[in-house]
Amino acid sequence: MRDWKRLPIVNTSFVILNVLVYLVCIFTRGLPIYYGRLDGQSVLFQGEYWRIVTAMFLHGSVDHLFSNMLVLFFLGAMIEQEIGHVCYGIIYLLSGIGGNLASLYMKIVSFNTAASLGASGVVFGMDGVLLALVLFSNRKLQNISAPRVFFMIALSLYSGFVGSHIDNAAHIGGLVTGFVLGSLVSIVRRRFIHR
Repeated sequence: MRDWKRLPIVNTSFVILNVLVYLVCIFTRGLPIYYGRLDGQSVLFQGEYWRIVTAMFLHGSVDHLFSNMLVLFFLGAMIEQEIGHVCYGIIYLLSGIGGNLASLYMKIVSFNTAASLGASGVVFGMDGVLLALVLFSNRKLQNISAPRVFFMIALSLYSGFVGSHIDNAAHIGGLVTGFVLGSLVSIVRRRFIHR
């Protein structure tokens, strides 16, 4: 029997939550999307700050949901096993918030009124954590190297910039947030835990 501490229970719970929220959106004809997507005007002028959090659990289509959850299911599980349940849960949420804050900032400075939603800020946050683990952790991750992670991130960013209707600010915000938090975790673990 596997040690429960090694099971990615937090990541799996987030993936299930995203799927359940999408199903609720289907059966309510998108009601959660209307009240939860990242809409700059609603946040700034109506004080609906919860949208900075709720938008990361909403998806506009099955393809959108599937592409984000597929990456999170595998990448998130690996990272949770490396850094632990609590740490992973905190970084997951903060990466999504960081991505949405970056998106909100770009909406303000560019006078963009389009609403956005999705967990891609979290996905890029996990990319950032993985890069931090490779660079700063004293543990070797099997078949993962810094050049491979850099290439994966560059390819993902390139796909975002050449695509349409993609919130690249959320991607970059999530990536930076995940990298910073992953670096802090790696440095603390290296100094105080793995001596």
